[in-house]
Amino acid sequence: MKSFALGKGTSHVEIQEISKHGIWIYVMGREYFLSYKDNPWFKEAKVSEICNVQFLDGLHLHWPDLDVDLEVEALEYPEKYPLTYR
Repeated sequence: MKSFALGKGTSHVEIQEISKHGIWIYVMGREYFLSYKDNPWFKEAKVSEICNVQFLDGLHLHWPDLDVDLEVEALEYPEKYPLTYR
């Protein structure tokens, strides 16, 4: 017997896991890892602040509690978006 999906998924972005090394995030059917080494603004953040993420205009992710924005394309092609955090 097969189960059938009852409807479309409503979440385009979801935090999958928060580990001691970084964050696994699911965005539009793909999973990405954001390491704390490359994304240090998440390292000391509260779980509630990390989980409060918005997917805006289908182009970028916004964490309002942390004042952090990331382009979805930067997750796909990080070499095009060199980090300048110091």
